[in-house]
Amino acid sequence: MQPVDRDGAARADEGAARFGGQPFAEVERDGVRFVLLGTAHVSRASVEAVEQALAGDAGYDLVAVELDAQRHAALNDPDAMARLDLLQVIRSGRTPVFAANLGLAAYQRRLAEQLGIEPGAELKAAAMRAAERGLPLALVDRDVGVTFRRALASLGFWGRAKISAGLLMSLFADEEVSEADIEKLKSGDMLESSFGDFARENPALYRSIIAERDEYMAAALRETAQVHGARHVLAVLGAGHLKGVAAHLAEQREAPDAVRARLIETPQGSRIPWFTIALAVLVFGGFAWGFWQGGVDLGGALLLHWVLATGFLGALGCAIAGGHPLSILAAFVSSPITPLHPALASGTVSALVETWMRKPTYADFMALRDDVATVRGWWRNRVSRILLNFFLTSLGTAIGVWTGGLSILRRLV
Repeated sequence: MQPVDRDGAARADEGAARFGGQPFAEVERDGVRFVLLGTAHVSRASVEAVEQALAGDAGYDLVAVELDAQRHAALNDPDAMARLDLLQVIRSGRTPVFAANLGLAAYQRRLAEQLGIEPGAELKAAAMRAAERGLPLALVDRDVGVTFRRALASLGFWGRAKISAGLLMSLFADEEVSEADIEKLKSGDMLESSFGDFARENPALYRSIIAERDEYMAAALRETAQVHGARHVLAVLGAGHLKGVAAHLAEQREAPDAVRARLIETPQGSRIPWFTIALAVLVFGGFAWGFWQGGVDLGGALLLHWVLATGFLGALGCAIAGGHPLSILAAFVSSPITPLHPALASGTVSALVETWMRKPTYADFMALRDDVATVRGWWRNRVSRILLNFFLTSLGTAIGVWTGGLSILRRLV
């Protein structure tokens, strides 16, 4: 059960003949022959290699691709975004994951415009050729939302703040993708490149984005082959995953479903919201101290300062995002309260009101990719403006919390 990784001229000649010189590996496991074709997500040669691999009678009875359901839909169904229930996304707390997906889409669009080829075109070609030949298609990559949540869970507070800020800034970036990132994509991974240098400098983040997905895809290949009774599988995946997936295919002893279940769990930190508790103690303790020591004048002043600091800055963030007047009012009312509740966020409240008052249209979803390519487009499109509402309201409230909290603390000491 060892991967067959041919070296030297013989392997190069075979690769040139079978896959146009693209890297590949073969693994025999449990009576199944897995052929792993390593591709570059921004290479026409990789598209041609996939076309060549599936053009003849190679005897494959299953084709697998490095995609999850969301990215497969984005590649093959342009209308998928328009059917999204944005209210449900906001209510379920998936707004940051939705924003991360949007940031990834914007990054891919810049690549397509710069290089003249759609990132992931070879994966789309594999899916199309499999359908033409009547072969089952397996989506073996882990859900990008799970990867994002596990990546954030692997970081500390400042690490999460840094990566979130980087992703947020990527939503507004319209400059060309650097040569270094393009070279990385020729032998690496789209998600790794999207997270930037921080992913390569942080071992925990790298494990979530790359190493865990190698293990997950190997388990998914094993499980899918069993389900379909396949004996000859072609797996098209980024060249950066080739070595890791081949090794896991050969060496995994754990049951495939157990591996996948383990790798989709989001690590849970402390269930006790210590920061929220400490903040509530500070704020309510400060109010109580103010009323006890200085009566209504001091206690009322502390209370008013907290409400104005959080409410005004939260409302200001919403206003900068171009929020509806009722969204701005909702931000002002909720910002003093939500920091003291672990399950609420002022950005969520104002974004829900914004979605209710200015429900995105089909045209907004269809124009989303074009609009987020420019700064002005972010405020013009109702979908992206709701995201701005969420983030800027939350940011304003957070600044207000520190401002109001430090003011109370100064009075206490």
